[in-house]
Amino acid sequence: MGEVENNKQGKRTIGDVILMCFGGYSKKEKVHEETKTRRGLSNSTGAGTRLGVDEKPLRRIADSFQELANVISSSDGASDLDPAAFSRACAFVAPLFGCVGFHFKFIEMDYVTKVKDLAEASKSFGTLEAMVDEDVQTNSVRIQGSHSRNLLKIKHGLHFLKVLFEQILLTEGHSIREPVSKAYTQIFNSYHGWALRKAVAARIHHIPTKQQLFKKLGEDESSARALMQTYILASPPLLQHVEKIFLERELGIDW
Repeated sequence: MGEVENNKQGKRTIGDVILMCFGGYSKKEKVHEETKTRRGLSNSTGAGTRLGVDEKPLRRIADSFQELANVISSSDGASDLDPAAFSRACAFVAPLFGCVGFHFKFIEMDYVTKVKDLAEASKSFGTLEAMVDEDVQTNSVRIQGSHSRNLLKIKHGLHFLKVLFEQILLTEGHSIREPVSKAYTQIFNSYHGWALRKAVAARIHHIPTKQQLFKKLGEDESSARALMQTYILASPPLLQHVEKIFLERELGIDW
């Protein structure tokens, strides 16, 4: 049940199928691409995507998004977001997808690629608004790999994390299968194809427990819950700001 037959290359796990669904790479090519992307993101944003023993990724996420939320709230939402600051905060989020389980690595890898693009774009654009306006002028907003498309997909990833944290805090017991399933269904279900959704559903029972997740994040339950709550409260102004950029330009956000 956990494998599919491939006549030329033997058997692949469902995890491999998930990775293939996203990029069309061979397994070796995908690993090579992931390595390049991780290195590039680390160099571009100052934030790598691998967790070290002494790192506190959840704390860095909570602190960075709280700072961005403060910038927006201090200007009554009128302030334009600096792409560099936004991409740095987003870079801290990447490891969280991998911590949820190997089968969510495809989300992490795709997310990292898009954050790297945003970090590179920050060298040419002073605001997210200016970045999107450039794509509007060149009629490339929805083109694969455009800055605008990547920004919207990053927004989906940040929204997924918010819903996941909310569900973890609401759910009793040690399992986070239901929180992950609900968050995935609410945010990604309508954007992913049938094969990808089926693969995720088939591997949902491999999700780590709350305690295992907290340990990976270098937190105990008390500190993890507090930091998750900080992100839950800090992220809406950021999500709404990005949505506003698209809606004011009549670009839509459900794609």
